[in-house]
Amino acid sequence: MPGINGIETLRQIRAQFPRLPVIMYSTITESGARATLDALALGAVDYATKPSGATTREAAQQQVRENLAPLVKLWGRRRAPAPRSATPGAAAATVRTAPATVRPVLPPRTTRAMQPIRLVAIGVSTGGPAALAVLLPMLPANLPVPIVVVQHMPPVFTEMLARRLDQLGPLRVREAVHGEPALAGHVYLAPGGRHLEVAGAGDGLSLRLSDAPQENFCRPAVDVLFRTPSAVVGPRLLATVLTGMGQDGLAGARLVRQAGGLVLAQDEETSVVWGMPGYVTRDGLPDAVLPIESIAPAIADFVTVSRNGKPRELTP
Repeated sequence: MPGINGIETLRQIRAQFPRLPVIMYSTITESGARATLDALALGAVDYATKPSGATTREAAQQQVRENLAPLVKLWGRRRAPAPRSATPGAAAATVRTAPATVRPVLPPRTTRAMQPIRLVAIGVSTGGPAALAVLLPMLPANLPVPIVVVQHMPPVFTEMLARRLDQLGPLRVREAVHGEPALAGHVYLAPGGRHLEVAGAGDGLSLRLSDAPQENFCRPAVDVLFRTPSAVVGPRLLATVLTGMGQDGLAGARLVRQAGGLVLAQDEETSVVWGMPGYVTRDGLPDAVLPIESIAPAIADFVTVSRNGKPRELTP
């Protein structure tokens, strides 16, 4: 790439070959995280991190085989999703032009009684930064519950992702801190490399970070995020599974339903990889399967209808 960097190369590739899969390969540093998030916003389908901490050439090669080779094999068999928006900022600008009042989107088959929602939990992986950049800015500023999110990403990456998402909409978005209270209208992103749990704290909820072993080869894991609040708030939990590879979140979604909570899943058409939401959907767990643009209004409606029976108005 003489004369241009990887981001400019990606722009040119996207202009000529919009459905050609591109994988970003970067270092686990702040500059590497920034470049990776820029690449994902411009249409890169996935990313892998370069070997770190390897003391020998063989160890570094093994990290490449484990981290990069599976993605090359996966995306070598498929096309990139059709372009939806150029950047997370553009996505946010698009959704902010939507009508202020959103009609209820509760599916007819959701007939079971709902208790007031106290917490929204979101699990996402491949394609997650772009999906969250569409979903979070559409949520109302006066959402009366906290939101906890697991996005499969390494340390440093999640901190920078939280900063970017915080700039897009009315809700406060940041990495979760161990022991802090979960406040309404705030979005807490699990730090890379640590599980995010939810515990009761008097009349409220608090956040816990854990270094427990990986689940589904992940830490943070969506199953952990769904499992712990299921035991605390039970039927007052709304779990959402977005685009991602693998089946992290399936066991947790089962627990959510067993506890009487609600489950939403992203549809196949708008998912970069319909792995996580696909497994949940095929298991018959979702109360609704929706395109990414409809999930924020659905969350707002479920939260509002569960509390007072009236659909919520989205505030600018």
